[in-house]
Amino acid sequence: MQRPLLGEPLPIDLLNTRWIAGGERYDLLDDRVEVAAWLAAWGLPSDPGPAVIDGLKRARDAIAAHVAAPGDEAASRAVSELLAAGHLRLRLGAEGPIREAVVPDPAWLPAWTALRVYLDLLDQRGGRIRKCANSECVLHFVDATARNARRWCSMDACGNRAKARRHYTRKTAG
Repeated sequence: MQRPLLGEPLPIDLLNTRWIAGGERYDLLDDRVEVAAWLAAWGLPSDPGPAVIDGLKRARDAIAAHVAAPGDEAASRAVSELLAAGHLRLRLGAEGPIREAVVPDPAWLPAWTALRVYLDLLDQRGGRIRKCANSECVLHFVDATARNARRWCSMDACGNRAKARRHYTRKTAG
């Protein structure tokens, strides 16, 4: 099954590893082959053992809870507790600054990286992270429009459906 809405930043793409198509729910993290491809696409270690997948699911759930309720203390605490399992080692190399993730268990690196990038995203564009306005859609996106007015994961999919519903409603009501 082709995943919808590609091209979002890592933590949002992690949220979008769950989607609905044709009324059926999909979860990329339930398929080891798909997880390996997803990890490789992000340049992350791509051995999707059970610990890696569990970490990714925990990170996805924490990010989802925080996106749904950014001011919620429990949601913030969940992200922070997962981040506490690692840190960045900063140093200067011959080519310039190096930021190296340090985690006690290499299986935790993909999840920890997604959470760290989520903090960066909150710093840069936190007010622009949105869930699609289609109540039947579970996808998220970062609104990059100038007016910060994007509502749909995709105009080709959810936006078009909403326009068609409005048109149908106007036609049948009139």
